[in-house]
Amino acid sequence: MKRKPCSVVPPTEDHDEKPNLFKRKDDETTSKAGFFSSSKQILTLCLVFRMVNSLLVQTYFNPDEHWQALEVAHRIAFGYGHLTWEWSKGIRSYLHPMMFVPLYKFLSFFGLDAPWFMIRAPRLLQSVISSVGDFYLYKLAHRIFGERVAQWTLFSQLVNWFTFFCFTRTLSNNLETVLTLVGLYYWPSFRHSSKHFLLASRKWGLVVAALACAVRPTSAITWLYVGLLELFETKDRIKFIFLEIAPIGSLVLGFTCLVDWLMYGSWIFVPLNFLKFNFLSSGGDYYGTHKWHWYFTQGFTVMLFTFIPFTIAGVFKSRQWKLFGLMAWVLGLYSMLGHKEFRFVMPVLPIALMFSGYSLASLEDTVSKDINRKISSDLRNKCPSRMQFGLFFLLVTNLPMALYMSLVHQRGSEDVMNFLSHEALEDRVKSVLFLTPCHATPYYSTLHRNLPMRFLDCSPSESRETLDESDRFMIDPVGFLSDMVKGWAVPSHIVLFDSQEKQLKEFLISHSFIEIKRFFHAHFKVDRELQGSIVVYTLTSQ
Repeated sequence: MKRKPCSVVPPTEDHDEKPNLFKRKDDETTSKAGFFSSSKQILTLCLVFRMVNSLLVQTYFNPDEHWQALEVAHRIAFGYGHLTWEWSKGIRSYLHPMMFVPLYKFLSFFGLDAPWFMIRAPRLLQSVISSVGDFYLYKLAHRIFGERVAQWTLFSQLVNWFTFFCFTRTLSNNLETVLTLVGLYYWPSFRHSSKHFLLASRKWGLVVAALACAVRPTSAITWLYVGLLELFETKDRIKFIFLEIAPIGSLVLGFTCLVDWLMYGSWIFVPLNFLKFNFLSSGGDYYGTHKWHWYFTQGFTVMLFTFIPFTIAGVFKSRQWKLFGLMAWVLGLYSMLGHKEFRFVMPVLPIALMFSGYSLASLEDTVSKDINRKISSDLRNKCPSRMQFGLFFLLVTNLPMALYMSLVHQRGSEDVMNFLSHEALEDRVKSVLFLTPCHATPYYSTLHRNLPMRFLDCSPSESRETLDESDRFMIDPVGFLSDMVKGWAVPSHIVLFDSQEKQLKEFLISHSFIEIKRFFHAHFKVDRELQGSIVVYTLTSQ
C-alpha cells in the first residue's frame, strides 16, 4: 500500500523495506536538538539519571540480586559469604559476580566498607553499566529509525516504571540486557551500511553476544534468532560460521571456562549444567510454575504497563518485523518453560519501548504537519492536546508506580539488614536466625560482619515430595521452632515477618526474646499471605 510522502521519508542510509520515519528532518532536528546533539551529553544524561535511580531503589525484588551476585562477590573479596546450592551443582558462572569483587576490594582498601557504601555502591556500579545500555538503546533506535525516534525511545526507557524499578539492581539479567542492546547495535541485520563496516560490526556483535551467553546461557534464545536471521541473509555463510562464530565463540567460552576453573577449583562446564537442570530436568519448576500464557497476560504486560498501546501502535506503524520477531520469539520460547519470572524477559523490554518511541515520534510528527499546513485553530489545539495527553498519561501512570515500587513496596527486607549491619558495627549482634521464607533478605554482603547466621534452607531435594525447611516452617511455625530449639545455639537476634510473629510471639517471649525493632514491609501480599512488617527480636539475657 502506498503511504503519503509527508509521513514517511525514504532513508538516506538504510536500504530495506522498513519505513524510516523522520529521516528527512533529522539533520535539521539534530542541529536544533541542543542536548541531544552530542553523544557525550546523552551518555551523561543516562549516567546521572541511573545513578539517581539507583539511590532511589531501596526495596527488595528478587533474591538473586543479592544471593547470586553480591553474596558470591563478598565471599571472594572478604573470605566469608554464603554460596547457595547452585554453586555446589556448578550451574552458575563466576563471570557476573566477579564484576563486583574489585569494587569490594576498593572499598576495603580505602576504609569505605561501611554500611552505607556496602549497600549502595554495588547498585551505583550497576547504574553505570545500565546507563551504557540506555545509551546503546538510543544509538540502536537512531540507526534504525532516526534521531527523533531515538529521543522518544530514550524517554520511554527512562520513564517506564519497571525499568526504573529493576534496571539498577545487581541482577545478571540486567547485564544480559545491556550486552543484548550493545550487540544488537553492532549486528548487521538491524542496520544497513557499507559492506566493510558490516563485517567489522558483525564481529563486535558476535563478541558481545558470546559474552551475554556466558553471563546467562539462556541469552542463547535471543542470539539464536539473530544468528539464524543473519545466516539467512548473508552471502558468506561459510565464512560467517567457521571464521567468525566458531573462533569468537570458542575464545569467549574458553575464557569463561578458565574463570570458572580458577574459582571452582576444577573444570566446570556451566552452560551444560545449566541446560541439564533448567531445561532437561525442569529443575526451575521447583520454585513455582505459571501457565504458558503468563508472559502475555501478566508478566510482560505488567512490565510494559501503560506503554502497551504505544508499543502496539509502533509495531504496526514502523513495520520493523525483524525486531518484532525477536521480541515475539523470546517471549514465545520462554513461555514454553514452566518456571517464569519478570526478569527473564528483561532483554526484550527495551525493544518494546523502542516501538513506543516510534509511536510517540509519529504522534509528534502528526502535530507538526498539521501546524505546518496551517489548519484551523480548533484542530490545531486538538492535535497538540493529543500529544500532551499521551505524555501526561505515561508520566502520571509510570512515575508514581516506579517510586512506590522502588521506595515503599517490600522495603522491610532491606531495612532490617541495614539496621543489623549498624548494630553489628557497634558489636551488639552476636548471631542471627532468620525465621522467614528462604532468601527473603540480603545476607553477609549487607551485614559485612563474619558472625554466625542461619536461615531456613530451601534447596531442591531429590524427591519433590520432600518439604524443605522453609516450607515446613511456613506450614507449622510453632512446631518447627519447638523442634529447632532442642539443639540450637541460641541466637542473639531473630528476624521474622509479622504473619509468623502472631503465632510465635508467646513462644519467643517465653524463651527470653523481646521485640526491639519493627520495619514496614508491604501493603499487599505478593506470593503468599500479607507480610506487612518484618520484626527483630533480641535475647534479653545476653
